[in-house]
Amino acid sequence: MTKEEATPADRPALDEQQVRDILRQVIDPEVGRDIVSLGLVYRIELAPGRLVIEMTMTSPACPMGDMIVGDVHAALAKALPATMVPDIRLVWEPPWNPSMMDEATKQHFGWEP
Repeated sequence: MTKEEATPADRPALDEQQVRDILRQVIDPEVGRDIVSLGLVYRIELAPGRLVIEMTMTSPACPMGDMIVGDVHAALAKALPATMVPDIRLVWEPPWNPSMMDEATKQHFGWEP
């Protein structure tokens, strides 16, 4: 079986950086930037057969929340073993604020000199 033919069950275990890289594929459609760069991903916990992600939205009233969480599940499904269902937790503490964005994203929005 070639690498391209590998099924999700055959894929090697991921580390936190690989999960973060996968989550960079998920774009907040309201601002056009990925959820990692925006600082929306608060915690990634990996254990054998288990993945927990705590994340937030820019606002509890975000109309795109369900869609973004669905996009997270879809992106992870391509890389995780079929037997692993990620536990995606939408949290509101601490409240998100622009200081949580990475430097490049702050500069993109003109929030850093």
